[in-house]
Amino acid sequence: MKKITALFTAVLLLCTLALAGCGGSSKTLTLNVYNWGEYISDGSEDSFDTVREFEKWYEATYKQKVKVNYTTFASNEDMYAKLSSGAVSFDVVIPSDYMIARMRENNMLLELDFKNIPNYKNIDETFRGLYYDPDNKYTVPYTYGVTGVIYNANVVDEADAKGWDLIWNDKYKGEILQFNNSRDAFGTALYKLGLDVNSSDHAVWDQALAELKKQAPLVKSYVMDEIYNMMESGEAAIGTYYAGDYFTMLDAQAEGVDLKFYYPERTNYFIDAMCIPSCCQNKELAEIFINYMLSPEPAIANAEFIYYASPNSAVYTDEGYIEEMGEEAMAILYPEVEDFAALYNEYAFRSLDESTLDYVNSLWETLKIN
Repeated sequence: MKKITALFTAVLLLCTLALAGCGGSSKTLTLNVYNWGEYISDGSEDSFDTVREFEKWYEATYKQKVKVNYTTFASNEDMYAKLSSGAVSFDVVIPSDYMIARMRENNMLLELDFKNIPNYKNIDETFRGLYYDPDNKYTVPYTYGVTGVIYNANVVDEADAKGWDLIWNDKYKGEILQFNNSRDAFGTALYKLGLDVNSSDHAVWDQALAELKKQAPLVKSYVMDEIYNMMESGEAAIGTYYAGDYFTMLDAQAEGVDLKFYYPERTNYFIDAMCIPSCCQNKELAEIFINYMLSPEPAIANAEFIYYASPNSAVYTDEGYIEEMGEEAMAILYPEVEDFAALYNEYAFRSLDESTLDYVNSLWETLKIN
Protein backbone atom coordinates (compact mmCIF):
# COMPACT_ATOMS: atom_id res chain seq x y z
CA MET A 1 0.00 0.00 0.00
CA LYS A 2 2.87 2.34 0.88
CA LYS A 3 4.44 1.60 -2.52
CA ILE A 4 1.21 2.52 -4.31
CA THR A 5 0.91 5.73 -2.29
CA ALA A 6 4.51 6.63 -2.99
CA LEU A 7 4.04 5.91 -6.69
CA PHE A 8 0.88 8.06 -6.81
CA THR A 9 2.68 10.91 -5.03
CA ALA A 10 5.56 10.73 -7.49
CA VAL A 11 3.20 10.81 -10.49
CA LEU A 12 1.30 13.74 -9.00
CA LEU A 13 4.56 15.62 -8.44
CA LEU A 14 5.68 14.98 -12.02
CA CYS A 15 2.33 16.27 -13.37
CA THR A 16 2.59 19.37 -11.22
CA LEU A 17 6.11 20.05 -12.43
CA ALA A 18 5.06 19.47 -16.03
CA LEU A 19 2.25 22.00 -15.70
CA ALA A 20 4.60 24.51 -14.09
CA GLY A 21 7.13 23.97 -16.86
CA CYS A 22 4.48 24.72 -19.47
CA GLY A 23 3.60 27.98 -17.70
CA GLY A 24 0.05 26.81 -17.04
CA SER A 25 -2.02 27.48 -13.96
CA SER A 26 -5.45 26.34 -12.85
CA LYS A 27 -6.00 29.64 -11.06
CA THR A 28 -8.23 32.19 -12.83
CA LEU A 29 -6.97 35.74 -12.57
CA THR A 30 -9.37 38.66 -12.13
CA LEU A 31 -9.12 42.07 -13.78
CA ASN A 32 -11.51 44.84 -12.76
CA VAL A 33 -12.04 47.50 -15.45
CA TYR A 34 -14.01 50.72 -14.87
CA ASN A 35 -15.06 52.66 -17.96
CA TRP A 36 -17.74 54.95 -19.36
CA GLY A 37 -21.01 53.40 -20.51
CA GLU A 38 -21.14 52.33 -24.19
CA TYR A 39 -17.40 52.99 -24.48
CA ILE A 40 -15.99 49.71 -25.77
CA SER A 41 -16.84 47.27 -28.55
CA ASP A 42 -19.00 44.79 -26.67
CA GLY A 43 -20.01 42.09 -29.15
CA SER A 44 -23.47 43.50 -29.82
CA GLU A 45 -24.68 43.46 -33.42
CA ASP A 46 -21.84 41.09 -34.38
CA SER A 47 -19.17 43.54 -33.25
CA PHE A 48 -15.79 42.53 -31.82
CA ASP A 49 -16.23 41.64 -28.15
CA THR A 50 -13.12 43.29 -26.70
CA VAL A 51 -13.41 41.92 -23.17
CA ARG A 52 -14.12 38.33 -24.21
CA GLU A 53 -11.44 38.43 -26.90
CA PHE A 54 -8.89 39.67 -24.38
CA GLU A 55 -9.77 36.78 -22.07
CA LYS A 56 -9.27 34.28 -24.92
CA TRP A 57 -6.06 35.96 -26.10
CA TYR A 58 -4.62 36.02 -22.59
CA GLU A 59 -5.34 32.33 -22.00
CA ALA A 60 -3.84 31.38 -25.37
CA THR A 61 -0.75 33.53 -24.77
CA TYR A 62 -0.07 32.92 -21.06
CA LYS A 63 -1.78 29.52 -20.57
CA GLN A 64 -3.84 30.93 -17.75
CA LYS A 65 -7.44 32.01 -17.55
CA VAL A 66 -8.48 35.55 -16.73
CA LYS A 67 -11.91 36.94 -15.91
CA VAL A 68 -12.55 40.61 -16.70
CA ASN A 69 -15.16 42.30 -14.56
CA TYR A 70 -16.24 45.27 -16.67
CA THR A 71 -18.17 48.02 -14.85
CA THR A 72 -19.34 51.37 -16.18
CA PHE A 73 -19.73 54.87 -14.75
CA ALA A 74 -21.87 57.77 -15.97
CA SER A 75 -19.56 60.68 -15.19
CA ASN A 76 -16.01 61.47 -14.09
CA GLU A 77 -17.39 62.75 -10.81
CA ASP A 78 -19.20 59.47 -10.09
CA MET A 79 -16.04 57.53 -10.87
CA TYR A 80 -13.91 59.74 -8.62
CA ALA A 81 -16.36 59.54 -5.72
CA LYS A 82 -16.43 55.75 -5.84
CA LEU A 83 -12.65 55.38 -6.05
CA SER A 84 -11.89 57.98 -3.39
CA SER A 85 -14.32 56.29 -0.98
CA GLY A 86 -11.94 53.33 -0.74
CA ALA A 87 -14.90 50.95 -0.87
CA VAL A 88 -14.05 49.52 -4.29
CA SER A 89 -11.00 48.26 -6.13
CA PHE A 90 -10.34 48.58 -9.87
CA ASP A 91 -7.29 47.70 -11.94
CA VAL A 92 -7.88 49.86 -15.03
CA VAL A 93 -9.93 53.08 -15.22
CA ILE A 94 -10.54 55.37 -18.19
CA PRO A 95 -11.32 58.90 -16.94
CA SER A 96 -11.10 62.25 -18.72
CA ASP A 97 -8.03 64.47 -18.64
CA TYR A 98 -9.07 66.94 -15.95
CA MET A 99 -10.09 64.14 -13.61
CA ILE A 100 -6.84 62.31 -14.30
CA ALA A 101 -4.96 65.44 -13.22
CA ARG A 102 -6.96 65.54 -10.00
CA MET A 103 -6.33 61.85 -9.32
CA ARG A 104 -2.61 62.29 -10.01
CA GLU A 105 -2.40 65.25 -7.63
CA ASN A 106 -4.12 63.17 -4.93
CA ASN A 107 -1.80 60.17 -5.38
CA MET A 108 -4.58 57.98 -6.72
CA LEU A 109 -2.63 56.67 -9.73
CA LEU A 110 0.29 54.30 -10.18
CA GLU A 111 3.16 54.93 -12.58
CA LEU A 112 3.05 52.65 -15.62
CA ASP A 113 5.78 50.22 -16.58
CA PHE A 114 5.95 50.81 -20.33
CA LYS A 115 7.99 47.65 -20.85
CA ASN A 116 4.63 45.94 -20.51
CA ILE A 117 3.01 48.39 -22.96
CA PRO A 118 5.14 48.27 -26.13
CA ASN A 119 2.14 49.28 -28.27
CA TYR A 120 2.42 52.73 -26.71
CA LYS A 121 4.56 53.49 -29.76
CA ASN A 122 1.28 53.76 -31.72
CA ILE A 123 0.18 56.86 -29.77
CA ASP A 124 0.65 60.05 -31.81
CA GLU A 125 3.12 62.58 -30.36
CA THR A 126 0.34 65.21 -30.33
CA PHE A 127 -1.19 63.39 -27.38
CA ARG A 128 1.90 63.07 -25.24
CA GLY A 129 3.27 65.41 -22.60
CA LEU A 130 -0.03 67.22 -22.03
CA TYR A 131 -0.89 69.02 -18.80
CA TYR A 132 -2.70 66.15 -17.07
CA ASP A 133 0.35 63.87 -17.42
CA PRO A 134 3.30 66.08 -18.49
CA ASP A 135 5.95 63.38 -18.07
CA ASN A 136 3.87 60.56 -19.63
CA LYS A 137 4.11 58.45 -16.48
CA TYR A 138 0.54 57.57 -15.66
CA THR A 139 -1.63 57.39 -18.75
CA VAL A 140 -2.17 55.98 -22.21
CA PRO A 141 -4.65 58.00 -24.34
CA TYR A 142 -7.70 55.99 -25.37
CA THR A 143 -9.86 58.48 -27.28
CA TYR A 144 -10.23 62.20 -27.81
CA GLY A 145 -12.85 64.56 -29.12
CA VAL A 146 -14.72 67.81 -29.02
CA THR A 147 -18.05 68.69 -27.42
CA GLY A 148 -20.75 69.88 -29.79
CA VAL A 149 -24.48 70.37 -30.28
CA ILE A 150 -26.83 67.73 -31.68
CA TYR A 151 -30.23 68.75 -33.00
CA ASN A 152 -33.22 67.37 -34.87
CA ALA A 153 -33.40 69.26 -38.16
CA ASN A 154 -37.10 68.37 -38.45
CA VAL A 155 -37.77 70.50 -35.36
CA VAL A 156 -35.00 73.10 -35.26
CA ASP A 157 -34.75 75.90 -37.82
CA GLU A 158 -31.37 75.75 -39.57
CA ALA A 159 -30.84 79.46 -38.93
CA ASP A 160 -30.98 78.82 -35.17
CA ALA A 161 -28.37 76.06 -35.25
CA LYS A 162 -25.28 78.02 -34.29
CA GLY A 163 -23.07 78.52 -31.26
CA TRP A 164 -24.24 77.79 -27.74
CA ASP A 165 -27.23 80.08 -28.21
CA LEU A 166 -29.33 77.19 -29.50
CA ILE A 167 -29.51 75.46 -26.12
CA TRP A 168 -30.70 78.75 -24.60
CA ASN A 169 -33.28 79.48 -27.33
CA ASP A 170 -36.71 79.78 -25.70
CA LYS A 171 -38.35 78.86 -29.01
CA TYR A 172 -37.45 75.27 -28.12
CA LYS A 173 -38.57 75.23 -24.50
CA GLY A 174 -39.04 71.66 -23.31
CA GLU A 175 -36.99 70.25 -26.20
CA ILE A 176 -33.52 70.91 -24.74
CA LEU A 177 -31.23 68.50 -22.89
CA GLN A 178 -28.34 69.68 -20.72
CA PHE A 179 -25.42 67.76 -19.20
CA ASN A 180 -26.09 66.19 -15.83
CA ASN A 181 -22.65 66.93 -14.43
CA SER A 182 -21.34 70.18 -13.07
CA ARG A 183 -18.15 70.49 -15.13
CA ASP A 184 -19.76 70.05 -18.55
CA ALA A 185 -22.93 71.98 -17.75
CA PHE A 186 -21.06 74.98 -16.36
CA GLY A 187 -18.68 74.67 -19.29
CA THR A 188 -21.47 75.33 -21.80
CA ALA A 189 -22.40 78.53 -19.96
CA LEU A 190 -18.80 79.70 -19.63
CA TYR A 191 -18.01 79.06 -23.31
CA LYS A 192 -21.21 80.90 -24.27
CA LEU A 193 -20.19 83.90 -22.15
CA GLY A 194 -16.59 83.84 -23.37
CA LEU A 195 -15.28 83.16 -19.86
CA ASP A 196 -12.44 80.94 -18.65
CA VAL A 197 -13.66 77.41 -17.86
CA ASN A 198 -10.69 76.95 -15.52
CA SER A 199 -11.04 80.19 -13.58
CA SER A 200 -10.53 80.22 -9.82
CA ASP A 201 -12.53 83.46 -9.53
CA HIS A 202 -15.83 82.66 -7.82
CA ALA A 203 -17.46 85.63 -9.54
CA VAL A 204 -16.89 83.93 -12.91
CA TRP A 205 -18.74 80.84 -11.72
CA ASP A 206 -21.54 83.03 -10.34
CA GLN A 207 -22.04 84.41 -13.84
CA ALA A 208 -22.21 80.89 -15.23
CA LEU A 209 -24.77 79.91 -12.59
CA ALA A 210 -26.93 82.90 -13.53
CA GLU A 211 -26.78 81.77 -17.17
CA LEU A 212 -27.74 78.21 -16.26
CA LYS A 213 -30.64 79.52 -14.18
CA LYS A 214 -31.91 81.36 -17.26
CA GLN A 215 -31.69 78.13 -19.19
CA ALA A 216 -33.29 75.91 -16.54
CA PRO A 217 -36.97 76.62 -17.45
CA LEU A 218 -36.19 75.58 -21.04
CA VAL A 219 -34.52 72.28 -20.13
CA LYS A 220 -36.50 69.10 -20.55
CA SER A 221 -33.98 67.03 -18.60
CA TYR A 222 -30.42 66.94 -17.31
CA VAL A 223 -28.88 63.80 -18.79
CA MET A 224 -25.82 61.71 -19.43
CA ASP A 225 -26.32 58.37 -21.23
CA GLU A 226 -30.09 58.98 -21.27
CA ILE A 227 -29.47 61.40 -24.13
CA TYR A 228 -29.15 58.51 -26.58
CA ASN A 229 -32.72 57.28 -26.38
CA MET A 230 -34.19 60.75 -26.01
CA MET A 231 -32.49 62.15 -29.12
CA GLU A 232 -32.82 58.98 -31.18
CA SER A 233 -36.55 58.71 -30.51
CA GLY A 234 -37.29 62.39 -31.04
CA GLU A 235 -38.38 62.81 -27.42
CA ALA A 236 -36.00 65.77 -27.30
CA ALA A 237 -34.79 67.92 -30.19
CA ILE A 238 -31.59 69.55 -28.90
CA GLY A 239 -28.73 68.25 -26.79
CA THR A 240 -25.10 68.96 -26.14
CA TYR A 241 -22.80 65.97 -26.01
CA TYR A 242 -19.55 64.49 -27.24
CA ALA A 243 -18.95 64.29 -30.98
CA GLY A 244 -18.54 60.54 -31.21
CA ASP A 245 -21.92 59.90 -29.62
CA TYR A 246 -23.66 61.80 -32.40
CA PHE A 247 -22.95 58.96 -34.82
CA THR A 248 -24.26 56.36 -32.39
CA MET A 249 -27.50 58.34 -32.22
CA LEU A 250 -27.54 58.85 -35.98
CA ASP A 251 -27.37 55.09 -36.55
CA ALA A 252 -30.34 54.50 -34.26
CA GLN A 253 -32.53 57.52 -35.03
CA ALA A 254 -36.22 56.80 -35.49
CA GLU A 255 -38.21 57.50 -38.62
CA GLY A 256 -39.11 61.18 -38.68
CA VAL A 257 -35.94 62.19 -36.80
CA ASP A 258 -33.14 63.93 -38.74
CA LEU A 259 -30.18 64.46 -36.43
CA LYS A 260 -27.46 66.98 -37.28
CA PHE A 261 -24.31 68.13 -35.48
CA TYR A 262 -22.05 71.17 -35.24
CA TYR A 263 -19.21 72.54 -33.11
CA PRO A 264 -19.59 75.90 -31.37
CA GLU A 265 -16.53 78.11 -31.87
CA ARG A 266 -15.52 77.85 -28.21
CA THR A 267 -15.93 74.36 -26.77
CA ASN A 268 -14.25 71.62 -24.80
CA TYR A 269 -11.45 69.57 -26.34
CA PHE A 270 -11.00 66.45 -24.26
CA ILE A 271 -8.88 63.32 -23.98
CA ASP A 272 -9.85 60.16 -22.12
CA ALA A 273 -7.00 57.90 -21.11
CA MET A 274 -6.35 54.49 -19.60
CA CYS A 275 -4.63 54.50 -16.24
CA ILE A 276 -4.09 52.31 -13.20
CA PRO A 277 -5.52 53.46 -9.86
CA SER A 278 -3.57 53.02 -6.64
CA CYS A 279 -6.13 50.44 -5.46
CA CYS A 280 -5.09 48.10 -8.31
CA GLN A 281 -4.67 44.44 -7.30
CA ASN A 282 -2.73 43.21 -10.35
CA LYS A 283 -0.66 45.95 -11.99
CA GLU A 284 1.16 43.79 -14.54
CA LEU A 285 -2.11 42.26 -15.75
CA ALA A 286 -3.59 45.75 -16.00
CA GLU A 287 -0.65 46.88 -18.15
CA ILE A 288 -1.04 43.83 -20.38
CA PHE A 289 -4.70 44.72 -20.85
CA ILE A 290 -3.81 48.32 -21.76
CA ASN A 291 -1.25 47.06 -24.26
CA TYR A 292 -3.85 44.74 -25.79
CA MET A 293 -6.26 47.67 -26.14
CA LEU A 294 -3.62 49.46 -28.24
CA SER A 295 -3.10 46.58 -30.67
CA PRO A 296 -4.71 47.07 -34.11
CA GLU A 297 -7.70 44.70 -34.03
CA PRO A 298 -9.25 45.77 -30.69
CA ALA A 299 -8.22 49.41 -31.16
CA ILE A 300 -9.92 49.65 -34.56
CA ALA A 301 -12.97 47.70 -33.34
CA ASN A 302 -13.35 50.02 -30.33
CA ALA A 303 -12.96 53.16 -32.46
CA GLU A 304 -15.56 51.93 -34.97
CA PHE A 305 -17.99 50.92 -32.23
CA ILE A 306 -17.88 54.03 -30.06
CA TYR A 307 -17.37 56.53 -32.92
CA TYR A 308 -14.74 58.53 -31.04
CA ALA A 309 -11.52 59.80 -32.58
CA SER A 310 -8.47 57.70 -31.79
CA PRO A 311 -4.96 58.96 -30.97
CA ASN A 312 -3.70 55.54 -32.09
CA SER A 313 -1.92 55.57 -35.47
CA ALA A 314 -2.86 51.92 -36.00
CA VAL A 315 -6.46 53.16 -36.18
CA TYR A 316 -6.60 56.46 -38.04
CA THR A 317 -4.18 55.37 -40.78
CA ASP A 318 -5.98 52.09 -41.43
CA GLU A 319 -7.68 52.16 -44.85
CA GLY A 320 -10.40 49.78 -43.76
CA TYR A 321 -11.25 52.01 -40.80
CA ILE A 322 -11.32 55.14 -42.97
CA GLU A 323 -13.63 53.46 -45.48
CA GLU A 324 -15.88 52.03 -42.78
CA MET A 325 -16.31 55.39 -41.04
CA GLY A 326 -17.00 57.39 -44.20
CA GLU A 327 -16.22 60.98 -45.15
CA GLU A 328 -18.76 62.72 -42.88
CA ALA A 329 -17.64 60.87 -39.77
CA MET A 330 -13.94 61.36 -40.50
CA ALA A 331 -14.49 65.10 -41.08
CA ILE A 332 -16.29 65.50 -37.75
CA LEU A 333 -14.12 63.17 -35.67
CA TYR A 334 -10.80 64.36 -37.10
CA PRO A 335 -11.49 68.01 -37.95
CA GLU A 336 -8.79 69.85 -39.82
CA VAL A 337 -7.40 72.29 -37.28
CA GLU A 338 -4.16 74.19 -37.55
CA ASP A 339 -2.95 73.21 -34.11
CA PHE A 340 -4.97 70.74 -32.03
CA ALA A 341 -2.62 71.07 -29.06
CA ALA A 342 -3.09 74.87 -29.01
CA LEU A 343 -6.89 74.56 -29.01
CA TYR A 344 -6.69 71.85 -26.39
CA ASN A 345 -4.48 73.99 -24.16
CA GLU A 346 -6.83 76.97 -24.51
CA TYR A 347 -10.22 75.31 -24.07
CA ALA A 348 -9.78 71.95 -22.31
CA PHE A 349 -11.02 71.50 -18.77
CA ARG A 350 -8.25 71.42 -16.20
CA SER A 351 -8.23 70.24 -12.63
CA LEU A 352 -9.72 72.91 -10.37
CA ASP A 353 -8.26 73.68 -6.95
CA GLU A 354 -10.22 72.24 -4.03
CA SER A 355 -11.72 75.58 -3.00
CA THR A 356 -13.01 76.32 -6.50
CA LEU A 357 -14.21 72.76 -6.98
CA ASP A 358 -16.17 72.85 -3.73
CA TYR A 359 -17.69 76.18 -4.74
CA VAL A 360 -18.71 74.89 -8.18
CA ASN A 361 -20.27 71.80 -6.65
CA SER A 362 -22.24 73.94 -4.21
CA LEU A 363 -23.52 76.08 -7.09
CA TRP A 364 -24.47 72.93 -8.98
CA GLU A 365 -26.48 71.68 -6.02
CA THR A 366 -28.20 75.04 -5.82
CA LEU A 367 -29.15 74.83 -9.49
CA LYS A 368 -30.43 71.25 -9.25
CA ILE A 369 -32.43 71.92 -6.07
CA ASN A 370 -34.09 74.94 -7.62
